[in-house]
Amino acid sequence: MELTWITVCASLLMAAATVCVFIFAVQKDYFRDIEDTKYQVFWSDLDEAEKEKSDGSGKSRPQP
Repeated sequence: MELTWITVCASLLMAAATVCVFIFAVQKDYFRDIEDTKYQVFWSDLDEAEKEKSDGSGKSRPQP
């Protein structure tokens, strides 16, 4: 029975910590533009492609 109370207390503490982190994130405006995050991965690839295109050093594909 003692172990049950320990697990209940631990789960309540984890839930309270999660709520605190969520409130902190909302106050710091971390959820302002979540759609932009998925495109950040590709920005470095786009920058490299633009550099190659402007330098003219892009690799040409052989004609079949």
